[in-house]
Amino acid sequence: MKNTFLVFIITLAAIAIADKADGQSPSTNTTDTVLENKRKDIDSLDRKLFEVLGARERVVREIGVYKARHHIAPLQAARFQKVLERGIEAGKKEGLSAEFVTEMLNAIHKESLRIEEAISDDKP
Repeated sequence: MKNTFLVFIITLAAIAIADKADGQSPSTNTTDTVLENKRKDIDSLDRKLFEVLGARERVVREIGVYKARHHIAPLQAARFQKVLERGIEAGKKEGLSAEFVTEMLNAIHKESLRIEEAISDDKP
C-alpha cells in the first residue's frame, strides 16, 4: 500500500513539474482558448460594425446628393440633436455612457458632414 501511494505522489509531482516546464497549466490553456474565442467574437462584431457604418455612409451620400440638388446646407443642427438624443437613450439600454455615445456620434456626424460637403462642393 505504501508503494502504491508513493508511486501516486511521484506521478502527481512529475505531472506538475512537466506542466510547469511546459510553461502553462491546463487551466491556462483553457483560459487561452476562451480568451481567443471571445477575441474572435469581437473581431466578427467589429467587421459587422464597419459594415453598418459603411451602409450608413452610403445613405449619407444619397442625402448629400439630394441636399446639393435642392440647395440644402449639409449641417442640420436640429436633426443632429435628435439623432444624439435617440443615440444616448439607446446607448443607455446597452449599458453605454452618454459621454461615449456622444463622442461616437460626433465622430460619425463629422464624417457624414465631410461626405456631404464634398458632394455639395461638386454640385452633382
